[in-house]
Amino acid sequence: MTIIAAILLFGVIIFVHELGHFLLAKKAGIKVHEFAIGMGPKIFSTQKGETKYSLRLLPLGGYCAMEGEDGESNDPRSFGEKSILQRASVLFAGPLFNIVFAVIILIPVFLYMGSPSTTLGQITPNTPAQAAGLKVDDKIVEINDVKIKSWEDIVKKLRSSEGKKVNIAVERDGNKKEFNLVPEKNEQGQYVIGIGPKYEKSILGAISGAFTTTIDMSKQMVVFFGQLFTGSVPGGVENAVTGPVGVISIVSDQASKGFFNLMYIGSVISLNLGILNLLPIPALDGGRLVMLAIEAIRGGRKLDPNKEAAIHMAGFALLMAFMVFITYKDILRLF
Repeated sequence: MTIIAAILLFGVIIFVHELGHFLLAKKAGIKVHEFAIGMGPKIFSTQKGETKYSLRLLPLGGYCAMEGEDGESNDPRSFGEKSILQRASVLFAGPLFNIVFAVIILIPVFLYMGSPSTTLGQITPNTPAQAAGLKVDDKIVEINDVKIKSWEDIVKKLRSSEGKKVNIAVERDGNKKEFNLVPEKNEQGQYVIGIGPKYEKSILGAISGAFTTTIDMSKQMVVFFGQLFTGSVPGGVENAVTGPVGVISIVSDQASKGFFNLMYIGSVISLNLGILNLLPIPALDGGRLVMLAIEAIRGGRKLDPNKEAAIHMAGFALLMAFMVFITYKDILRLF
């Protein structure tokens, strides 16, 4: 059942991505031949108007097949006949829908778990916080005379302290108290003082937490992709990247721990898919957006559609080769 849940979640994330392309294509008046979830042999399909909607066997992707997307077409409703802005909006919509979806499914997660507040809910023994005299229910209001509005502000201030003494002002029983303490490095090399937040449940806190978490995860992913291209990923690329087999394994494991764990990992995957597709790699949405940017720089003179299709095909072949390699590594890790 957890594997089925993993496959269904993966399918929903792919559906959201392709739905973005589909809706913007329809809005631009582009002819869509097929809207497919999954790849490979067809399990089910139905025709509605000019578009065929299909479900395919392998839950590893999907596509929105538009007239003239890969190759030349004289049809006035083809992808290539639309303006640069219209084509860019269609390409960008898929990743954007994934990013928005990540925020949406995080909201109920934070509503269930609660969002971290600036009030302390935990003081770890034998840490700078305990030694200085901080207590549970203290509300941190300032660090080094800078107002604190969120738990993320606290984390950022402590991490940027570089081990130097910080002044922390708290509200305790209606009074303001100040403490001086020196953050220590933890096992991950981050400066901490041994505190944890009290979690509060509110719809505004859940929305704020969803947006903040999505932004933070996005920054981490951008850093990771930078390390990936420079070959500086800790532990090596083959151990840091997971393919479909590994993703389904991770998701099924989280599904066994509960619905909200499944929702959280789903938001991570959706966000990952959205950002990954914006990378300037041929065959990905980001690569196609780069081609449109080149066309705009050329004053609207189009690139040869067949040559552009060949570039994307080569990029797709390389991506598939990389996927096979990562899937092989996933299988080795599993067994």
